[in-house]
Amino acid sequence: MHSSSVLSLSNCSVLKRSHRNQIEKLSFTPLKNLRFCGLRNEILAFEFLKLNRCETQRVRNFLRNKIVSASVAENGNAPTSFDYDLVIIGAGVGGHGAALHAVEKGLKTAIIEGDVIGGTCVNRGCVPSKALLAVSGRMRELKNEHHLKALGIQVSGAGYDRQAVADHANNLASKIRNNLTNSLKALGVDILTGVGTITGPQRVKYGKVGFSGSEVTARDIIIATGSVPFVPRGIEVDGKTVITSDHALKLEFVPEWIAIVGSGYIGLEFSDVYTALGSEVTFIEALDQLMPGFDPEISKLAQRILVNPRKIDYHTGVFATKITPAKDGRPVVIELTDAKTKEVKDTLEVDAALIATGRAPFTNGLGLENINVLTQRGFIPVDERMRVVDADGNLVPHLYCIGDANGKMMLAHAASAQGISVVEQVSGRDHVLNHLSIPAACFTHPEISMVGLTEPQAREKAEKEGFEISIAKTSFKANTKALAENEGEGLAKLIYRPDNGEILGVHIFGMHAADLIHEASNAIALGTSIQDIKFAVHAHPTLSEVLDELFKSAKVTSHDHRPLSESVAV
Repeated sequence: MHSSSVLSLSNCSVLKRSHRNQIEKLSFTPLKNLRFCGLRNEILAFEFLKLNRCETQRVRNFLRNKIVSASVAENGNAPTSFDYDLVIIGAGVGGHGAALHAVEKGLKTAIIEGDVIGGTCVNRGCVPSKALLAVSGRMRELKNEHHLKALGIQVSGAGYDRQAVADHANNLASKIRNNLTNSLKALGVDILTGVGTITGPQRVKYGKVGFSGSEVTARDIIIATGSVPFVPRGIEVDGKTVITSDHALKLEFVPEWIAIVGSGYIGLEFSDVYTALGSEVTFIEALDQLMPGFDPEISKLAQRILVNPRKIDYHTGVFATKITPAKDGRPVVIELTDAKTKEVKDTLEVDAALIATGRAPFTNGLGLENINVLTQRGFIPVDERMRVVDADGNLVPHLYCIGDANGKMMLAHAASAQGISVVEQVSGRDHVLNHLSIPAACFTHPEISMVGLTEPQAREKAEKEGFEISIAKTSFKANTKALAENEGEGLAKLIYRPDNGEILGVHIFGMHAADLIHEASNAIALGTSIQDIKFAVHAHPTLSEVLDELFKSAKVTSHDHRPLSESVAV
């Protein structure tokens, strides 16, 4: 046995995992005067113990060729000393989360940003959209006379100031952006302004486009450049009458009639905003049903509550193959083409069109050709540990990609989780993120949330792997707090394995669904079985009891309380 003073080579970020595995088979103790490599303020030094001449020479050659030279043979002209332990390209939510965790781990960190701190989420996405949705929620409450009367409340006609609403969204974005910037500065993260370009192994240049810029070296690099709105061919965006979510969040005007192309998260949330503010909405969806990304049962219920009673109509199974902006008094013209026959089916004339067809990775100009990396539909290929894979299928040493740029899960909090996972790895602790435990939410009124598999996905997995699944459901109509709020419309759905109690998926539609989902997502992340979570205590009366009743209603044949095996990361 070695003494407690022995230091493991797994703490040295210069080493690849394969290198560490080989070295850790050998015995080392600290050697006072031999410097080897550093992580934070640690110095690792070693002395060979009980090795014969052949073994000693083999280890010396391995260290000289694979470690001290920083794998130059594999990496090309990689530097042997570095300006930073970690450089992050992109200061969105993913890059920010990675930077904060890196500082906590003692890594000297820099973050490169060519636009503004906060990225899409803070400036053109999650944050300002929630400000608009807060307004739409209040407007719905104040306009719902039946609801208010049931609570004994009388309110005169509600109205809004469009510019004040837009200012609220903009001010919130500015506040959060300043908070993120100040947090980075306070923790000593260097903010390097400019566009980041990888010039070679462990080298990044940053600066204004068209200028020479400055170059820094880093032991590890994370790409976190995010995404931009995806606009299909044939659609002409003018930023005024044909817009993307970037433009819509500015709320420069509220059209009488707006077409929304796409009925996913973005389209649904904006339909909630526009109808609350008085617009009529027409959805244009390429697939055969609205909200195709949600669990089908949740989609059906959501359509009944979020679409049918409101001033919303829809066309499914059609593409918006051509959209022409309004001009010279003419309306926006939309050409609809049948998704199956590819024949023009109809033409719409509306006041405005919002393109909500998803997002595309922002990976141009990163210098990926300098390290032999080819994107796939714009996405940077990575493995389960977010390590970048080159055109030959090999891992690019010391290079990672997180968030929308890798396409694994295009959510801001997923990017942050991936960034934290990468920092754990470069700090010497292996970590694989289970993406099936990451929740998602749509902030309509009521809200939709989900984690894990949908019912069709779970049934496909069960058939493939040879197990049974069961479904449990609870209604918000049975929840005291929901009834007190007169918000009984809602459903919670659990998809699970009855043989071992594994939670495969949870889907919620109802009041504060986005807040309720985390009990389920944490259970999946920690491998908690239904048998165990049934014993959790929930305050009464609270909405959390919806989940309490959901788990208690599940019928599990096994009564074992053993931790479930770790879920496979996707």
